[in-house]
Formats: sequence, structure tokens, C-alpha cells
Amino acid sequence: MQLTVLGSNGTYATPGRPPSGYLVSHDETVLWMDAGPGTFAALQAVMDPAKLDGIFLSHAHADHCLDVFGFYYAMRFRQDPPAAFPVFVPAGLDDRLIAFLGGGDHPITDLLEFREVEVGGSVQLGPMTLRFGEADHPVPTRCLRIEAGGRSLTFSADTGTGGTLEELAMGTDLLLCEATYQGTTAEKPWPHHLTAGEAGTLARKVGAVKLMLTHIWPTLDPGRSVAEAEETFGKAVQLAVPGVRTRI
Repeated sequence: MQLTVLGSNGTYATPGRPPSGYLVSHDETVLWMDAGPGTFAALQAVMDPAKLDGIFLSHAHADHCLDVFGFYYAMRFRQDPPAAFPVFVPAGLDDRLIAFLGGGDHPITDLLEFREVEVGGSVQLGPMTLRFGEADHPVPTRCLRIEAGGRSLTFSADTGTGGTLEELAMGTDLLLCEATYQGTTAEKPWPHHLTAGEAGTLARKVGAVKLMLTHIWPTLDPGRSVAEAEETFGKAVQLAVPGVRTRI
């Protein structure tokens, strides 16, 4: 498998750094994982979006799903509109996206085939097996484990320390984990995100081979986040930066 980072900021974009968005590919199958604002433009720079095989949207917050609208319009107004794309979402997100466009003259479901995924469920996308867990976040949010070719990647989505991410990530080859905050658990302002140190602790606990930090708050020094995660993980830690590609 290969991971391509399209965007990795937490909550909002800064110049050159969109929020959450990634491509995961294996053989000829490509999954777009989260669609934060700015990530569709980044996607177009590396591939023809019509060749995507599916989309995963972890939850309803705008920094994780907003660019699905740009994708829809780009596909709808192509000279050769493609067949509908499977879009894997938690319960209720499909209704929100459909309602945002107002229905009627914006038939989004003609091109986006929304499929609600349950905690503990799995689907097959070409050679990739997608397994879904429950993230610790205020709205329904799915973390995701992708398995293909004997390797695995686990994406935390946005989460606190609860949920089923730990179970889902056991023995994963790469944990792509949010690290919104720095400092101690007691210092973080909101319980539904992780500190870099918590991300490192989680990666060590599940036996992850590698850890890559993402969703760092835009005003924080990512170098400090990496250092704090390395202290608790006990190994070198990677940083998700737009344009980075890594083999799993």
C-alpha cells in the first residue's frame, strides 16, 4: 500500500496546508480518505479524480468532508461523467451533505453512492479490506483500518482516548494518528482530541510499527509534537505533510 498526504492541518487551512485528506492506494485501487477543504485541488495534482475507486469521510465536521462538493461538481460536469462512486460515511452524514446542496437541481446521489458504515463493520474495495471503528468525538465518527497485501494502515480520524481505536489498531503497520494538542492530558482544552504524547502512547500500546502524526493545531510547532510523540512511542515518529508519500 501507499499513503499520499493531501492535507493534514487540524481544523482549518493555512497557506500550503489544507486540513485532513489522504489517498491510500494498492495495485490499481485508490481510496480518498477524508476531504478537507483544499484537498480536492491537491488530489487533482496527482491523479485524475475520475479514477478514484471510493471515498471515506470520517465525520461531518467541515475540515474533513467539505471538498466532496467540489468533487461532485467536477464529476457532474465532465464531458464523460463517470459511474457513481461509493462514499463510506457514518450514520447521518449523507443526509447532511444532501441537505446542504438543497436537493432538486443538485442530484448529488446520482454520482455519490453513500453507504453508511457501522462500528465493527467491514467492506471490500478491490484488494483492500476496510474495517471501521468508533472514534471518541461529539458527532458520529469512524476510525478506519485498511488491510491489503499483508499490510495495514489505521487512521484515527478525530478522537479522544475513548472509542474502539485501540482495538482496531492492534498490530498495525502504520498508525496515522491525530495529535491536535501538545503538553499533558490535563492541559488539553478539549477531551475529544489527542495530544502528541497520547498519540505516541497509543501507538506503543497497540504495537504499531510506525506512527505518523496528523491534525496538529495550525499555530503549534510540529517539531515539538513529533518530539513529544517520540518520547512516549519510544521510536522515531513521522509527520504528515502535504505531498509526502510513504509505502506501508
